This record gives sequence, C-alpha cells and structure tokens, in this order.
Amino acid sequence: MRRFIPFLPKPAFVPVIRLGGTIGTGQRGLNDESLAPLIDRAFKGKPAAVALQINSPGGSAVQSSLIAARIRRLADEKKLPVHAFVEDVAASGGYWLACAADDIWVDESSIVGSIGVIFASFGFPDLMARQGVERRVVTAGKSKSFADPFLPQKPEDVERLKALQTPIHQAFIDHVKRARGTRLKETADLFNADVWVGRQAADLGLVDGVAHMVPKLKALYGDKVRLVPYGRKRSLMQRLGLAMIDQTLGAMEDRALWARYGL
Repeated sequence: MRRFIPFLPKPAFVPVIRLGGTIGTGQRGLNDESLAPLIDRAFKGKPAAVALQINSPGGSAVQSSLIAARIRRLADEKKLPVHAFVEDVAASGGYWLACAADDIWVDESSIVGSIGVIFASFGFPDLMARQGVERRVVTAGKSKSFADPFLPQKPEDVERLKALQTPIHQAFIDHVKRARGTRLKETADLFNADVWVGRQAADLGLVDGVAHMVPKLKALYGDKVRLVPYGRKRSLMQRLGLAMIDQTLGAMEDRALWARYGL
C-alpha cells in the first residue's frame, strides 16, 4: 500500500549492473555495443547509486576503455556514486572496469590487478616443415605479414609488438591513477602485471576493502534499499544451446584467460 501514499518516503534503489565474462566483440564478450542500452537504462530515474558486479579476467583494452568511459560519463552527468564489487576476479580489463567506480570492494579471496598488456599466439613453422607444407606469402607492404604464426618468429616483430603494447599499457596506468589517485601505495610496483588477493589489494590501494555487495549497500543506503539487477539477456540460440560459437577457438581463448587465475 505504500506506493499509493505519495507523501511517504520510498526506499532507495540501486541498479546492479552485472559485468561477468571476458571482454571483447561478438556475442560471447562484454562489449560497449551490447552493454550500452543496459548501462544507459541503469542510470535513468532517480537511483541512490549504481553498483557494478564484476567477474572478469579481462580481454580487449579498447572495449574495456569504452565501457568504463560510458559508466564514468553517466556517473558524472547524473552525479551518482558508483560502487564496484569483485567476485572471483577483476584482472586486466576486468580491473579497468572496476576503476570506473568511485570505490571497489572485494572478497577475501578475490584476485585483482594484472595491469599490463599481452599478445599471445601460436607458431607452427616446424610442424609445417615436417609435413612438407610450404608457406607462400605475397604482400604489398613489408609489414603485411607481420607476426605470421606460420613463419619463424622474427626479432623485429617482437620489438614492434612491444612498441604497440607500450601506449596501451600507459593508457591503462593513467586510467588507474586517475581513478585511484592518492589511495595507491606510492612505494609499490603496481603496474608490472602482478595480481593480488583480497586484503593485499586493499593494502596497496588498488581496492577500498573487503565487503560483500548486499551488506555494504544496506550499510550505505539503509536496510530497505532495493537492489535491481541489470544483466545481458541471452539470445534464443544461446538459450537453446545452439550457439556453435562456444565450440570455436574463441571459446578456448576465453577458457585460457580464466585458467590463468585458477578458474
């Protein structure tokens, strides 16, 4: 009956945006295109705050940046606090997303960090030689066959990859420094892609402490606060178990990302 009595105060509500999975393009990954309507909707109305529920081992640097920028832009426009809660892991791009929040809370066993950039591929030249397979490549432009997995790795390719990674790594570092500011422990080497667990991350200023979402939000906004979940809907093909993409190399790469953190 409370909603029919206009002068009674309504309990605060907090939209909870779930950011779970690897970050990238396509149906499998978290990406700005698929999350934009959900994030925009979460900031509409008059919520007391917005919460991010994060469980991601990372992925695309660009998509991480776009998603985080969208959240931060809306938070500033609406003047709303954003709270991030880490489940198993917020590493690499997952931590990039967490830094879109005003504060970050973790479980005792959450894995946080991996502020770095990685390029990974496979090389098959010896296998091809044993099978009598000859690689034939014709290019216009000497860099067109750059990092070809069917050719032996070249020192100049390695140097070029490192040159590409450096500005991406610096953008990540700048994002973390802007978000965490003076909370970061100045004497620690935080940007070498190491990871930390729970209270270790809090001691270094990467997160604000150990806390779980429901009790923390109740402490901040009252016992009657309403938590409204916002998550991506699975496609019909995914619900029917017909999404063949889960049987591709892309799904294997996702598993490899999670496996780095024992998950």
